Formats: sequence, C-alpha cells, structure tokens
Amino acid sequence: MKSKLMEKSFFNSKVKSKNVTGKEKWLGYLIGPCGALLLNAVLATYLNVFYTDVLKVKGLWGGLFLVIFPIASKIIDAITNVLMGILINKTKTKQGKARPWLLLAGPLMVISAILLFLVPNANDTVKVIWILVSYNLYYSFAFTIYNMSHNLMVPLSTKNITQRGGLSVFNQIASIMMSGILVALVFPMVIMPTVGADPQKWIIVMSILSIIVLPTTLLEYFFTKERVTEEQELTKKEGEKEIPFIKQLKLIFTDKYMIVFFAYFLISTIAANLKNMSLVYYCNYVLGSYNDGITQTLVSVVGGLPMGIGIFLVWPLAKKFGKKNVTVVGLLLMVVGGVICWIASSTMTGTLQMVMVLIGQFIKNTGSLPSAYILMALFADSIDHVEWKTGVRVDSAAMSVFNIIAVVVFGLAMGLFNGGLSLLGYVEPEEIALTGDLLRGAGGHLDEIANGQLWLNRLTEFFRGEFGPLMNGNVSVNSDGTMAFVAKFQNEGINNFFTILFVGVESITCVVCAVLLGVIGVEKTLHKKQIIIRERQKAACLARNEEWIEPEVRQQMEQEKQDDEAEKDFEIELKAKCEKNNLNFEEEWNKHLEKVNLNKKKHEEQMQKLEEKERLYEEKMQAKEKARIERMTKEQYAKYQEKLAREEENWNKERAWGEIQCKKSQEYLAR
Repeated sequence: MKSKLMEKSFFNSKVKSKNVTGKEKWLGYLIGPCGALLLNAVLATYLNVFYTDVLKVKGLWGGLFLVIFPIASKIIDAITNVLMGILINKTKTKQGKARPWLLLAGPLMVISAILLFLVPNANDTVKVIWILVSYNLYYSFAFTIYNMSHNLMVPLSTKNITQRGGLSVFNQIASIMMSGILVALVFPMVIMPTVGADPQKWIIVMSILSIIVLPTTLLEYFFTKERVTEEQELTKKEGEKEIPFIKQLKLIFTDKYMIVFFAYFLISTIAANLKNMSLVYYCNYVLGSYNDGITQTLVSVVGGLPMGIGIFLVWPLAKKFGKKNVTVVGLLLMVVGGVICWIASSTMTGTLQMVMVLIGQFIKNTGSLPSAYILMALFADSIDHVEWKTGVRVDSAAMSVFNIIAVVVFGLAMGLFNGGLSLLGYVEPEEIALTGDLLRGAGGHLDEIANGQLWLNRLTEFFRGEFGPLMNGNVSVNSDGTMAFVAKFQNEGINNFFTILFVGVESITCVVCAVLLGVIGVEKTLHKKQIIIRERQKAACLARNEEWIEPEVRQQMEQEKQDDEAEKDFEIELKAKCEKNNLNFEEEWNKHLEKVNLNKKKHEEQMQKLEEKERLYEEKMQAKEKARIERMTKEQYAKYQEKLAREEENWNKERAWGEIQCKKSQEYLAR
C-alpha cells in the first residue's frame, strides 16, 4: 500500500542522522509516547469506574450490557490487531511502514477518547449506541493503530544493537513514568478526589488528557526514523518459502509445553485484569473511603516497591535454582501475601487492617517478581524446545497467540466484573447537597460550613434514617457555599466481591499456575537441544556451500561493522557541523575519539569482569559438586551413578523421539 501524500517533504523525519541522536531518544522515545501511554493507562484503570459510578449504566439490559459489550468489543479488537499487522507489513512509503500510522492514530485517539466521556444524557438506546461506537472506535481502531505502530518503532529504528537497546530503555522509562507515577500516585491522590462522580469534571479532565496525545504523538512521529525499513535488503533466499501462519500454529498447539504456557497466561491474565479492575472499588469501599486520596496511593506504592529492585534479585536465584523452581516459589509466596490481605480485609478494621493489607501486598508483589522478570525467559526456552522438535522457529506466531489472549481476556474480565456488580447489587455513589434545611434537620448550622466544622459522624444517624445504611462518604464545598456529601450504600456481599477479586482470585490462580508449571521440564535438557539446533544450522549452511560462522561470532562481527559505519557517518556529520558553526574539526574529532576510547575501555573492563565472574562461579560450582561427591558413601555414590544413568537413558529416548517428531514436522511443512 503506497501513498503519494507521504512522499511530501513536510512529512520527513526531523532526524537526519544515520545514528541514533539525543533528540531522538528524548523527544521520540521518551516524551513522544507519554501522552498515549498516560491516556491508555488512565482508561484501563478508571473507564469502568466512569461507566458504573458516573454514567450509572450498570442496570442497562437488566445488568447485561456492561457484561456483553466489552467481551464482544474485544473480539473485534483481536480481529483488527491481526488486520493492522497485515496493513503495516503492506505499507510502503518514504517515511517507513509503521511511522505513517502514528499520524492517523494521534487525532483518532484524541477524538475517540473524548467521545468516551461525552455520552449524552438521553434515553438508554442512545447511551448504548454511543458507548459501543466510542469504545470500539478507541480500542479496536485508534489505540490498536497506535499500539502496533509504536511497538514497532524500536526494532525498526536501527540495526545497531547497542543503539537499539538505548532506545528500548527510554521507551520503558516512558511507560513506567506514566503508569507507575502519574496513574498510581497523582490520579488517586489528587485527580480522583477532585472529580468525584461529577460528569462535567470527568469530561474536562479526560479531554485535557486526550488533547495532550496529539502533540506528543506528533513528537514521536517527527523525531523517530525507520532506518531498518529504509536500508532493508532482500534476505530471502531463492526458492525459500515462508511457512504459513496456520501451519506454525499447528506446530505450536501440538507441543505440551506451549499449551501449558498458553493456559498459564490465560488464567493469570484473567486474574490480573480482575484484580486491576477491582483496585479502585476495593480501596473506595473495603479499605478506605470514596476517593479519599490516600488509600489507593498507599496500596499502589507499597505494593509496587519490590518491582523496582526485583530484577537484581531474581536472576541470581534463577541461575542457581532454575527459572521454573524460582517462579513456582514466587507463586506460592503470592498466595501467602494474598491470604494475609484476605484475612485483614474480612476480619479487621481501621489502621490494623490497612497495615496488614500493605504487608500482604508487599509480600504478594515480592512473590510476583519471577513471573514479571523471568517467566518469559522460560517461555523462550520452550520455543527453543519446539524448534528442536520441529526444525522451525515459531516465536512470532507464539507471541501473536499471546497478544490475542491478552486482548480478548481484558474484555472477558471486564464483562465478568460488571456481571458481578449487577448480580450483587452494587449501588453507585449519590451526591446529596447539604442545604440549610438538611443541615437543620440533622442538627447542624449553616455557619459550620463557612468555618469548615461539619463532622461526618454528626450526620451519620440522620442520613441512615433519611437515605438508608451509610457505609462511608466524603464532604466537599460547592461553589454556592453549600456542601455535597457523596454517600455509598454497599451491602456486605458486594464488599466481599471486591475483596475476592482483588486478593482472592489471584491467590487461587497462583496455586493452579504453580501446578501447571510443574509440567514444564524444558530446562533439564535444554542445553543439549540447543547444541542439536546449532548442529542442524551448521549442516544446512554447509549444504548450501556457505561458510559456517558461529552465531555469536557473526553477531560480534556485525556489531563491529555497524559501529564502523556509525563512526563514518558521524565523521561526515561532524565535519558539516563544524563548517556550519566555525568549529575546529580536528579538535572536535579528537574529543570524540577520546570519549569513544574511554567508553570502549570501560566496556572491555566490564566484559572481563563479567567473564571472570562467570569463570569463578563455574569453578565454584564444579568444586562444590566434587566435594559433594567425595562426601558420599559407597551406597550414596552408587545411587548417584544410577541417577546419572537414568537421566542419560531418558535423554536418549527423548532425543530419538525428537528426531522422529522433527522428521514428521518437516514432511508436514513440505506438503
């Protein structure tokens, strides 16, 4: 798909260098994505709150509307994800294949996000149509277009592995800043207590957030560059055929490890979505009071503390005890933390409840570290296993299945959550204006409003008689000098529902996931399988009369070549810069070389330290194993030898089975 419009110079990237620049990092990959990432993070947390507490559409279609529509919409979303991937691959413009779609995504996200909150105060049919159209316009089209093109920008930015890694870090920082700081801290502490359940305030806040998306997305467009697309050469060998996606799927779903992983991901993603959706409700009704500005902030911050330092802890443990074992222990630790939160939520009140829930959250998130940081590495091991068994690399197809599960499960979780709200009788918050007559009826006085001395406990009994059982509420001063009281009337069943979803479901699914991981035994023989994969690659290379170079050596050679090309490009650009600004080229070039040599020396020292550390670790493990064997009695040593013999026998059987499976797979692919 070509576009003459995109050939115009106006749409050219502001990045001219063949190397990644500072402006590109800061403007294109850090600030640029912030608007869209912030908007989507806020919607993921608060859109359902808007539907239930502000629009009060929970009861539409007898309570079924908020159950059915998100599930149906996510099926549409899954389809558009596939179609968008095809469209991007077929897009051929001067500006690349993914970048041009950012120009469409920016304004489309602004318009569709604002429409999400501009639901007219009309009859139910109009509301239903508006919600359906605006929701799908945003999620199935606008955000899908943005998300897929945005996710491709780092891999398409450059072939230089080092520079690409730097861009990935900046991208991750943008994501963490938006979801981890603004959404987890600023929104529950500042924004939500202000907007409350007022639809006009919601429209203003969300419109501002939506409008920010346009300039930031334009920054991302103009300060990124698809160097890989621009420089891409045909790499497909003559006569080589691409393996159809359907055939790759069949290979994936005939492997037990892959099936287990997809089941694990399905179950854990449902639990995570239900927990995230119930977070606001749990903090508002079970743990604190409605938008009190502190409860949700504490839960998010204290619960999230382990994630920051987790990456430095889990990998050494995984290296020593195995990725699967560490992940299983982490899942069981999540169960312990969840049980603490469950008990505290059900049996405690006040400060003690809050303290115990925060302790439970800290333990739970500590246990989630292996799932967050090393589970995908174990999944990659399983992909290697499939390659050994079939002779085909299926990582792209496997990740496509993961993405489809993630998209569909979000809608399923939202439907289940809203179904529970309807069945259990969730009551939306009501604003009760505290007028002079109402205050006098409650034994208060108007001058107490001006002096800010209106106490909730003084009004509690009065409101119970006038409006029903009062759970808790917030007081705010209106512009006319009166006060508004947000009262919530939730029954015990709905509060238990929030508790179960926030801590209970995840605890149960963690047990199930730990059992599922018990089936994964890929780590035991992975090294041997990787050797076989390498032997096949070498044999195929020699069969084509090509020189065989070890992949690690080839990668190093390619990196050195890329670095040399980058230096040549930088030299040309530096000369032009010096001529333009009347600078001495020799001096500037020598400064650059000093900096490069210093960085190179530091890198070499780091690599030497790392190699030495790995060598010492290997020697330590060998010495430890030798000492363990020397301490064995004759009977223990005999059993040890029997164990090694069994393992070797099992491997020989598995290897023979794998060769048969690989031959069958190749015959299937050749049809």
